Amino acid sequence: MDRYVPICENRDFRRLYARGKSYVTPVVVLYVRRTRGTQIRLGITTSKKIGNAVQRNRSRRVIREAFRSLQNEVKPGTELILVARGKTPFVKSTAVEKALRQELQKAGVLELK
Repeated sequence: MDRYVPICENRDFRRLYARGKSYVTPVVVLYVRRTRGTQIRLGITTSKKIGNAVQRNRSRRVIREAFRSLQNEVKPGTELILVARGKTPFVKSTAVEKALRQELQKAGVLELK
C-alpha cells in the first residue's frame, strides 16, 4: 500500500472510539478496527492536555513519522486512530515507532514478513 487515507470526519472518529479496540502505551493510545475495505485509514488526535500548539504539532509530526515507517507492514482494510499522550512531544519518533509496532502486533494488524 502506498499511502494511508486520513480520517477527518468527527463521526468516523466517534465510531472508531465506540467500536474499535484500544491499546495503551505511555506515548500513544491506539484504536484499531478491521474493515472490509482495501485501504488503511488513519486519524491522529492531540488534545489540549498535551500542551501548547507547538507541542501538539510536534506530537502529530512524531506520530505521523513513526507510522510512515510502519505503514507498508499494516494490513489493508484497517482503520486506526492514534491519540497522543503527555510524553509524546518529548520523545523521538523511534520510541513512538517501537511502541506502535508492539501494539500493532498485539492488535494483529501487522503483516508478518
